[in-house]
Amino acid sequence: MTSEIDMNFPLHFSEEVQLARKSGKPIVALESTIISHGMPFPENLSVANDVENVVREHGAVPATIAVMEGRVHVGLNPMELESFANRKNVMKCSRRDLPLAISQRRDGATTVAATMIVAAMADIRIFATGGIGGVHRHAESTFDISADLTELSKTNVAVVSAGAKAILDLPKTLEYLETMGVPVIGFGTDHFPAFYSVSSGLKLPMRLDTPQEMAEFLHAKWSMGLHGGVIVANPIPEDAALDAEDMEKAIQEAILQSVSKGIGGKELTPFLLKFLNEFTAGKSQVANRALVLNNAAVAAKIAIALRDL
Repeated sequence: MTSEIDMNFPLHFSEEVQLARKSGKPIVALESTIISHGMPFPENLSVANDVENVVREHGAVPATIAVMEGRVHVGLNPMELESFANRKNVMKCSRRDLPLAISQRRDGATTVAATMIVAAMADIRIFATGGIGGVHRHAESTFDISADLTELSKTNVAVVSAGAKAILDLPKTLEYLETMGVPVIGFGTDHFPAFYSVSSGLKLPMRLDTPQEMAEFLHAKWSMGLHGGVIVANPIPEDAALDAEDMEKAIQEAILQSVSKGIGGKELTPFLLKFLNEFTAGKSQVANRALVLNNAAVAAKIAIALRDL
């Protein structure tokens, strides 16, 4: 793992995750922002439970990562998961925010970046999410670039995602990742997924088709001392995908609304996703759920293959 991470920092493991650590069972990290900032209660709890169960069904152990009253949890038991899903005023925690949530004994939902950090502390190498953050549209004037990208350049965790969120500037996001040396590997695809849609039309330089091939790639990378994450770009299932042109029109309208309301920073992504859900009469949220479940299944398979190496 990266030398900057303190492997002795106190983490609070659920009983299920602790048993998996002792027995050598593969573990898949899961973020908590989708619970606190992605959808309302009780739908958020339903999705969180479904994602965890998909990981279990495919032979791995889920470790939902969250900060509760300043304690960093790796895995939540059913009561903790329900409690977290129902909490208000939960901080959205990226790298910069974790120390404040911990020192002030706050509740914090981990973004992709923060989940990677805690997963690395817990020696968990595989993480399933919906879509990573990236370079926002018009970043040339706003400089709005997600900390997820810099975290991917230095923390040894593979992130299974349906690409980057479609509200972002996908070509610039890929260019940034290339500059930072982050491999973006199409899992069974030659093109970068567009979150709600199977393909963005952007061709990827790398493709692998099986969990075993992906595990061998990760093993080779980290065995060489090449620090940093990997994006496993896993497209949304075709039967759940939305039309790319229709979604682009909706995204353009969402961006116009955010500008007119002066919304930016950490509030921008939740606003855009909520707007899209309303604009598409709930279709975008249904697609989001499908792609997260699909990513969880693939992540479990890769975690097992990596363990077997």
